[in-house]
Amino acid sequence: QLYQEARECLTLLSQRLGSQKFFFGDSPASLDALVFSRLAPLLKAKLPNGKLQQHLKSLQNLCNYCTSILSLYFPWDRGESRPSPHPAGLGEAEEDPHKGRKQLLSVLVGLVAMLGYAFLSGIVSIQRGSVGPAGRQPVALEEEEEEE
Repeated sequence: QLYQEARECLTLLSQRLGSQKFFFGDSPASLDALVFSRLAPLLKAKLPNGKLQQHLKSLQNLCNYCTSILSLYFPWDRGESRPSPHPAGLGEAEEDPHKGRKQLLSVLVGLVAMLGYAFLSGIVSIQRGSVGPAGRQPVALEEEEEEE
């Protein structure tokens, strides 16, 4: 019964798609993403029982739909390896000339945020006191009084 319902679902999807490129016209919608995410593995995977896969392959418009989306959004999926994230001939320095500056700025912002939190939450406090010998401020540890 489950197989029959899945087969019916594929047939209804095929009828709904018709000759359109996507389910709601010429541009993809969230339904296209959902349908593709279910159909592509069924179409491409090697399955122990290929009945449902054979039915999908018999629905030419759904096969064309999957192939179209694969070539449009996953051009490297033709037996080739994935494209490298860096274009050929460009080093990291040439890719983003301000990368070092951005990293330094993000570290400084993080440091200021942590220090601000430490001061505002009372983890760290600054106390003014008298200046000791050699121009140093004496360090004093205050112990909390135990309540008995």
